[in-house]
Amino acid sequence: MKALALIGGFGTRLRPVTYSVPKQLIPIAGKPMLYHVLDLLPADVEEVVLATGYKAEVIDAYVRAHPLRWPVRTVPEAEPLGTGGGMKNAGGGISDPFFLLNSDVIASADLNALRAAHLARGGVGTMALFEVENPQPYGVAALGPEDRITAFVEKPEPKDAPSRWINAGVAIWQRDVLDAVPAGRQVSFEREIVPGLLPRGVYGFRLGGYWEDAGTPERLLHAQRLLFDDHRGGPGGVPNGAKGPGPVATMGEVDVRDATFGKYVTLGAHVTVEPGAQVENSILMDGASVERNATVVDSLLGPNARARSGHRVAGQVLGEGAEA
Repeated sequence: MKALALIGGFGTRLRPVTYSVPKQLIPIAGKPMLYHVLDLLPADVEEVVLATGYKAEVIDAYVRAHPLRWPVRTVPEAEPLGTGGGMKNAGGGISDPFFLLNSDVIASADLNALRAAHLARGGVGTMALFEVENPQPYGVAALGPEDRITAFVEKPEPKDAPSRWINAGVAIWQRDVLDAVPAGRQVSFEREIVPGLLPRGVYGFRLGGYWEDAGTPERLLHAQRLLFDDHRGGPGGVPNGAKGPGPVATMGEVDVRDATFGKYVTLGAHVTVEPGAQVENSILMDGASVERNATVVDSLLGPNARARSGHRVAGQVLGEGAEA
């Protein structure tokens, strides 16, 4: 099997960081978000196809410089095509069936079990589902016998939601579903295509464990916490020269003399945290600095951003080169 990962969108809710870095390359728990998503794939996947849009060249350069355990091919789109259009654009030569992944979903899904369920049922697709309190922002499935999806409603009003089981952004589809996607225009696979596939047999696969859509600063940091708690964020502890409980994941050489770290921190390469500074529940991207006696908590500091001496940065997102 092959896998198709959808890497569209502009990451607007994570601006200003995403003005310079695509959302999928923001590091959480020691590696880019995209790499945590792809970690779910079984080892026997033959190829990963990345359907890229915004800053496609940045993503292509990164995956070439930081190889994954599978061969990777990027297929950019010239203009935004939506989920269905992106699938159609990048789907040439895809396997039958194929894995489909949203690139901003952090989950504990077992894709081997998902594949086995799909093959056993013989339908056209199997969608991983996760139960949430408020399904309004998501695609929501109504489930019949054997978890066959009988209706699928994208972003319903609360009174119209058929259940609390939402599209978890992980699925398996037969290759011929791409035939139903019109070429050359923007298409929402969830709104325009999935309802028409239901008569052919689309099934739900209920996830336990954890799941998060890491598209906002708060959800991004929550996803990082989930990964650390699941021991997917490195060995834990704190870097040499620092103190505190951690865990801290480092992505290169750092200078953290006499600094203090609370829980859930990622440090990019060449990060500096000066004596007396404190960092907790935050992400400091490559080249960021926290000056003497500054505090950074619940925040995302983009590349080369700076927390000034004695200042407190709390619940903020600083873009590349910004300071607070």
